[in-house]
Amino acid sequence: MSVKYPLATSSWDQAEYDALQRVIQSDQFSMGPEVKAFEEQFARQFGSSHAIMVNSGSSANLLIVAALRYTKNDAIRIDEGAEIIVPAVSWSTTYYPLQQYGLKLKFVDIDLATLNYDLNALRSAVTYQTRAIMVVNLLGNPNDFDAIHNIIDSRPIVMIEDNCESMGATYNGKEAGTFGIAGSYSGFFSHHISTMEGGIVVTDDEELYHVMLSIRAHGWTRNLPKFNHVTGEKSDDPFEESFRFALPGYNLRPLEMSGALGIEQLQKLPDLIKGRRANGQLVQKHLKDHPRFMIQEEVGKSSWFGFSLVLRDAILGDRVAFVQELVAAGFEVRPIVTGNFAKNDVMRYFDYSIHGQLRNADYIDAHGLFVGNHHYDISAAVDALASL
Repeated sequence: MSVKYPLATSSWDQAEYDALQRVIQSDQFSMGPEVKAFEEQFARQFGSSHAIMVNSGSSANLLIVAALRYTKNDAIRIDEGAEIIVPAVSWSTTYYPLQQYGLKLKFVDIDLATLNYDLNALRSAVTYQTRAIMVVNLLGNPNDFDAIHNIIDSRPIVMIEDNCESMGATYNGKEAGTFGIAGSYSGFFSHHISTMEGGIVVTDDEELYHVMLSIRAHGWTRNLPKFNHVTGEKSDDPFEESFRFALPGYNLRPLEMSGALGIEQLQKLPDLIKGRRANGQLVQKHLKDHPRFMIQEEVGKSSWFGFSLVLRDAILGDRVAFVQELVAAGFEVRPIVTGNFAKNDVMRYFDYSIHGQLRNADYIDAHGLFVGNHHYDISAAVDALASL
């Protein structure tokens, strides 16, 4: 069966191919000036003090969690054994760095309409033991950050954002991904911009930024500024600093090609988001009251990664039949991220608890799916969905 309505398509044109050729001609392929220029442009465009590029959105989450372990700032450090609240629906690598750094995950249900946190469940889940909250903006939809800040109140709780699916979304005019101590973004092919592979972390915290610069590249000091929050002052001797290691690190560095592509994609991002939002308006107009399925309720201004379709009632038809119907109509479809992640076999490796019941996560796990959105007009796809 041919795919008429794919999940993802390219937003590249000649500018991206010229950028790749520019890197080839430079003969520098590992992280360098193109990556640096992309980071500076990203920080400006998203209103953040610092941006650091890595090789994937998954690595961006890993870098944040690692940096919060090794920061010297007691106010934001998250030590092994600390409790972190997570939504029951997200991508796998939202959770894995938390498990890998020995945190205790508390799974909280989602809202069936927004697909983000059930705010009442989140409010009751927060206790004096809560050290952090992982906020995930799902399928382009920002969370209600006013409500989350009210829940946190004056408690010493660190907020992290996984914004890999929601680049360009805003809440009260502020970019999603910039509400927490740090936020992650993805430049994977199917996301809002494509740098082939690639991820970005933003933060306003300079010390955390310096820690991430070291951890991103082997834990060495080479990429730190002369005066920094990791070692204090670096030597002026490049030989001495070349193989000096200060933190337990990784190699999460991006390629120069990814940085060069990102520069071109960021210039297009406002129009890419504009196109996705126009499609979002079409979906809201024509599918909001569809008798067979529910669509995602917008919070703030969504960047509409894709469009969720959740069967209104199981008696209207099971998901298997619905998927077959969509595929026959030419749609490429997927589950809503991982569904209820806590049902996966990998959970046997986690230290976790489940707060209350995960009824809504279970419901979308059994009765939900999503179809693609794009930067160009998808009226034909919306008409096809409306006719089902």
